Amino acid sequence: MEAAAAMASKKKSESLPSFVVPMAAVAVKELPEGEGWFYEVKFDGYRALVVKDGSWVEIQSRNQKNLTAMYPTVTSAALKLGASRVVIDGEIVALDERGRPAFQALQHRSSHAKHQIAFYVFDVLHIDGRDTTGEPIEKRRALLPKLIGENPVIRLSAELPGSAARVIDAVRSLGLEGVIAKRRGSVYQPGDRSSDWQKLKLENQQEFVIGGFRPDGTSIDALLVGYHEEKELKFAAKVRAGFTPHIRRQVRQNLEPLRTATCPFTDLPTVGPQRWGGGVTAEQMHEMFWVRPELVAQIRFVEWTSEGRLRHAAFLGMRTDKAAADVHRES
Repeated sequence: MEAAAAMASKKKSESLPSFVVPMAAVAVKELPEGEGWFYEVKFDGYRALVVKDGSWVEIQSRNQKNLTAMYPTVTSAALKLGASRVVIDGEIVALDERGRPAFQALQHRSSHAKHQIAFYVFDVLHIDGRDTTGEPIEKRRALLPKLIGENPVIRLSAELPGSAARVIDAVRSLGLEGVIAKRRGSVYQPGDRSSDWQKLKLENQQEFVIGGFRPDGTSIDALLVGYHEEKELKFAAKVRAGFTPHIRRQVRQNLEPLRTATCPFTDLPTVGPQRWGGGVTAEQMHEMFWVRPELVAQIRFVEWTSEGRLRHAAFLGMRTDKAAADVHRES
């Protein structure tokens, strides 16, 4: 591990791109079908690029944060890739004892010892001086098995056989987050949210911006979360479920430096009756602590209500790999 960290600290050469903004998928409610598409698992983890240049390795988040020190096993495994200079795209995942992704475990280093950290690779953007982003996806993916080799940490995100319906049933039965459909023959479009990649989530969850909280002593009772609509931050939910006492305290600590006197949500206080306790009335506004909308949380929920609120929302974890400005309503 120490050797890998030392190697990772060396400077990258000019032969590799400084950073490639990852290509993103469009959220859909139904997967495309036909011979022109193939499917992969949508993993519940952190999107990342692994960049290797000789003995130099860096793990980059999708918003260009350096994650190298956080995942030393991935850094060490990257040194064994079958290319001298390479940029691969994939997802960092913490696997539980059943081999299922555990999103919250990614955020706490103490949990890494209890979970296996893996990096599932689904694309290669550069290899030994060759920019592959303009090549068809089949040609790019054909490079991956030899590049990865027998590597227990860096793994291939395999193509899932069968029709869309069969793939969905199989992924749902394993309790996985969702399915990605990719158009055969498509090129890699850095920074684009392209319809060539389409994602279907089998449970409702997405990122939301934290705009405030209701305190409970030195902890929190509820998070107030929302999403950007044009230049406004819209309120989505008070989130009380999904926390342990330790996480409630930790989130409070993260939010304290961002405290502000101004409510960042443009549609609070709530006007009119609200079902499911989803709003914040004028009388309740004084109970809330407001924060600058800079942090992002992953939230699971049953559905959107007719009032535009989340029903039965639960906290899954903080997201350090996505900028708050990029958070919009997905469904």
